[in-house]
Amino acid sequence: MKTALVQIGNSRGVRIPKAFLKQCQLHDQVELELRHDHLVIRPARQPRSGWEDAFRPMREHGDDALLDGESQSATEWDTTEWEW
Repeated sequence: MKTALVQIGNSRGVRIPKAFLKQCQLHDQVELELRHDHLVIRPARQPRSGWEDAFRPMREHGDDALLDGESQSATEWDTTEWEW
């Protein structure tokens, strides 16, 4: 499909047909990437999306404990002066 670039202030934009938006699941924010001579537009990823699935095997194997938990004991300042 060919389409025209439209003027948007000092920039240019592309009108994306509704069917394309729906099929690609594009909503309010997108990510743009240049790959060689191609412009790639994809849905914006949410921060930390997929972390739950990635760390589930660690939790199932009991491999999710803090590595420095014991060395982080509270100091006198932590217990007497720190305010939450």
